[in-house]
Amino acid sequence: MSVAEDAPVLSPTPSPALLKVLNGAVDLHVHSGPSPFPRRLNHVEASYDAARIGMRAILIKSHHHNTVMDLLAMQDLLKDAPTPAYGGVALNSEVGGINPSAVAVAIQMGGRAVWGPTVSAGQHIRAHNHDDGFPTAGSNLEEKEVSIFDASGAVSAETVRVTQLIAEANIMLTGGHLDGESMKAFFATAKANGVHRLLLHHPDFIVNASETDVEEMVGYGAFVEHEMSMYHPGVEAPGFPIQQLVDWIEKIGPERTIIDSDLGQKGNPLPVDGYIYVIQQLLDHGISEKDVRQMICYNTAYLLGLEQTNKAH
Repeated sequence: MSVAEDAPVLSPTPSPALLKVLNGAVDLHVHSGPSPFPRRLNHVEASYDAARIGMRAILIKSHHHNTVMDLLAMQDLLKDAPTPAYGGVALNSEVGGINPSAVAVAIQMGGRAVWGPTVSAGQHIRAHNHDDGFPTAGSNLEEKEVSIFDASGAVSAETVRVTQLIAEANIMLTGGHLDGESMKAFFATAKANGVHRLLLHHPDFIVNASETDVEEMVGYGAFVEHEMSMYHPGVEAPGFPIQQLVDWIEKIGPERTIIDSDLGQKGNPLPVDGYIYVIQQLLDHGISEKDVRQMICYNTAYLLGLEQTNKAH
């Protein structure tokens, strides 16, 4: 199956040495379609794209709906697809916000991830109003702000129940685009209720978590995610320098860092091209093959529930 080329490919054909490093990667941040936002490829095409570098699995993320349903609807097309694809649900206003029922449905249907509020998070709405580089096409969806707190300022009963459901299923919870204080409360509640797979998205984009916030969330057991889309010259914004990613890896350590694509949007490079370009850049900047594989293979496989630990085999 071919994927339509609607964006320049800035990544060269990977060398055998690079392919060896990339083999077995798990991409936890694939934005294939369907989606209200324009997408470059659908979930089936994303599976075939991932096979170009021998990926072990991909996780399909939508800001707007439960992607497990997509994958089940496409199961006849996916049954022979080379890379397993998994889904989950993001707790934005489109699914009722912090909605235990939406989480229960996703889990019952096979979901592996629950994303905290992203496009409905107050932090995202405030950043978006100042042109943070987040896409606008297709985003007029009557969204309302979603909070993990109730009217009294305490963590809501719905939030507590969501974390309990995630713990019972032993799947991944992410902080979405919540602000640092909200995310810390979310993760503290999750940890107290037995959630083991926690992920902090892009602390230096939209979330803008302080170093102290990040350290506290890592203390709760969270992994820290960085996205290839933010370091690839084929993506217009935010256009971070690769040294910024190197600095984060050195600060947090590869054992608590994950790197994935956050690609699939129309006009951007394909997810695999993100891996080919950014991972080669990291290797060229002195990050060891062992540490790269820790971040793209072992930590990610653990978070997706493919392994019980993030230890290398």
